[in-house]
Parts: sequence; C-alpha cells; structure tokens
Amino acid sequence: MSEPPRFDRGHTDDLMSFLTASPSPYHAVASAAERLEKAGFRQVAETDAWDGTSGGKYVLRGGAIVAWYVPEGAAPHTPFRIVGAHTDSPNLRVKPLPDTGAHGWRQVAVEIYGGPLLNSWLDRDLGLAGRLTLRDGSTRLVNIDRPLLRVPQLAIHLDRSVSAEGLKLDKQRHLQPIWGLGSDVRDGDLIAFLEENEGLSPGEVTGWDLMTHSVEPPAYLGRDQELLAGPRMDNLLSVHAGVAALAAVARAGLPYIPVLAAFDHEENGSQSDTGADGPLLGSVLERSVFARGGSYEDRARAFAGTVCLSSDTGHAVHPNYAERHDPTHHPRVNGGPILKVNVNNRYATDGSGRAVFAAACERADVPFQSFVSNNSMPCGTTIGPITAARHGIRTVDIGVAILSMHSARELCGADDPYLLANSLVAFLEG
Repeated sequence: MSEPPRFDRGHTDDLMSFLTASPSPYHAVASAAERLEKAGFRQVAETDAWDGTSGGKYVLRGGAIVAWYVPEGAAPHTPFRIVGAHTDSPNLRVKPLPDTGAHGWRQVAVEIYGGPLLNSWLDRDLGLAGRLTLRDGSTRLVNIDRPLLRVPQLAIHLDRSVSAEGLKLDKQRHLQPIWGLGSDVRDGDLIAFLEENEGLSPGEVTGWDLMTHSVEPPAYLGRDQELLAGPRMDNLLSVHAGVAALAAVARAGLPYIPVLAAFDHEENGSQSDTGADGPLLGSVLERSVFARGGSYEDRARAFAGTVCLSSDTGHAVHPNYAERHDPTHHPRVNGGPILKVNVNNRYATDGSGRAVFAAACERADVPFQSFVSNNSMPCGTTIGPITAARHGIRTVDIGVAILSMHSARELCGADDPYLLANSLVAFLEG
C-alpha cells in the first residue's frame, strides 16, 4: 500500500481558499464536493437505489455532506472510520421579511444564529450569501462577496457609560445592518436586488436561506506569519482537513471504510434533518452495508467496530485571561491537535478513545495536547456525544485550539491545520 501524502503549510494556504469560497454551509459542502470530485468521488442521490460497487461516493443534503470510500473487496461487516465535523458558524441571518429601516436608513432585518460574539460583527464590512429557492423548486447558491452591509456601533460620545460599564447590545435593536439610504422602505427590495444580481426574473425567488459574512479575506499574522486569522474556522477548519484526509486515503487495501460526515446546525443543537442528531449519518452507513449485500447482523458488526473522531475547534490558552482555563491544561497554538475530555460527557472521549487518537498521532508523528474546562466554568459540547448516543459508535472529541471562538474573525496557529490533517489521515487508514 502506497504512503499517502503528508500535508505541510500548503494545506493551510488551501484552507484560506476554502474559507473564502465557503461563506455559508451550502457553499462549504459545494466546495467539499468539488474537491472530492477531483479525487474521483461521485455523488449519489438518496432517492436512487445504491449499488455495492467500490470507490468514493458522497451524499449532499442542504448544508451537510457525507462522503465515504469503499475499498475493493470490502466485506459488508467492514467497520467504518469516521471524521465528524460541522459546516455552520454563528452569524446574522436574514429574516423572512427582510426589508426594514428608519430615519432615512435602509436596513436588513436579521436574526441571531447560534452564539456569536456580537461585538465582533460591529463596524465590519459584510457580504451576503446562502441559498435561493426558485419557483420551480430548484436552488441556487448566491454570494455577494463585497461590502454590502454594516452594523454601525454607537459613537462613544453618545454613550459615555460604555467605558466604565462595557458594551451592552440588544439583539433586536442594535444588530440590524444598514445597506443604503432612503426613507421609502419597500417590501421585496432585498430579494429583487438578489434576483437582478443573479440574472433571475422578478418574482422567481420564492424562498431563501441567507446570512452575513465578513468580506475581509483570511491572512497570515504575526512577526513570522506563524498565525492565521480568518472567518468560520469553527468549524470549516475541520471540514477542510477531513476532506483532504479522506481524499488522501482513498485507495485500495484499507482495513476500514473511511467516512467524512460534515453536518449543519451544530451551533443551535444539531436537531434537524441535516444535523448530527438527525438520521443522515446512520442512514448512509446502513445503506452502504446493505448495498454490499449485508444483513442487520453485518450492520451491527460494522457499527460495533466503528470509531468516530468528532473534530471541532477548542480553546487555546488566552494570554489575557489565563485564569479562565484549567490551571494544568493550557493548549497552545501550533502545539498540535487537542484531545477534548469532559467526565460529564459534554465530550465523548474516554480512555479507550484517547488510545485510538494517541496511536494515530504517533503514526503520523504529530504532537497532541489535552483540553479540559476549568471546573468553575460551564463546558461546551460538540457533535461527539450526539453521535455516540444516537448510533452506538465509539467517539473521540478532538480539534484545533484557537482564540476568539465564535467571533466573526477567529485566530489559530498556521501549523495546526496541517497537523490535524496528518493525524486524520493516520486515523482513517487505520
């Protein structure tokens, strides 16, 4: 079996391109599918009958993608090795009646998605992206990747208390972006603008899933450019690494069936038909078993031997707030991926899972770090516990340590994305 490629700083360069091309979950899965197509994968429709042929395949559903590679001669009970991630990020999303405004300003009505750092969306040039649904039921991706919107902050002269008491934002009143001037606010203006921009006929758009994004491109940062600043690293960094790793291991002779499962809606609970708490992953895995002539017994055997790495970003130690971290666990950027542990099952990692990830990092010659939350702080969670509980699959929570999580612009080490990808390759190839 030939050795897969080892990733280097070129992987981080490619991550920057992936982030720019993926301002919404719908764009992210389209970008992932394009990369997989180049690696020989082919799309299969959920409405078609599946065959048991070998090779790379993927399913798209909304903002989610599940891709897998079946090696030649794989038995129906062959276990899976899964990399799990999510495609969505906290942001501002357009309401059903988007046209609003006051006092000569034209604005767009938005709703808060997930748990963004609200102040990070102030005074930032924003574009608009997402999915349009047309009258005939088809969909079209749209990306206005130029300064179109802005949420202006109130000048300090009009709120002197902000220096002493801190910034206080009302989610309803203070975060509606402006996009022009005019006292005559007309219903349908925003969608009409998008129809014209996309070359569509008036009234052709009957549904939309639209969201804002920062138009500032990703960039290397620091004296030696050892850092990377950019949007949506939580969690497109893991999606990108998973795509690269799956494409790298797609070849004959694998003892497992490698899988990438990138879900939508992690930031608001994962309970949707495209979220980790929905049936998508289980359906794909089961159909893969049955398409190869397997029985329910083969399905049970395959799931029993399956392991999932739930890869999501985690918290690097913050130099200005070190007391917020556990005193003996201080993950550092460029220190390699982190193993995320919580004994109350906010993360799914246990000792046996740790051994699986440690072995993969050892094979890949990649260092890894451990993360636990400060006992006095509530712990976040991931798709890991959901995947473990829903499918009965041994699951391990990992990721890359970053700063400014849930900001419109986050920060990681420039080496960590490719260190993660190399560890995922070693895990998927078994």
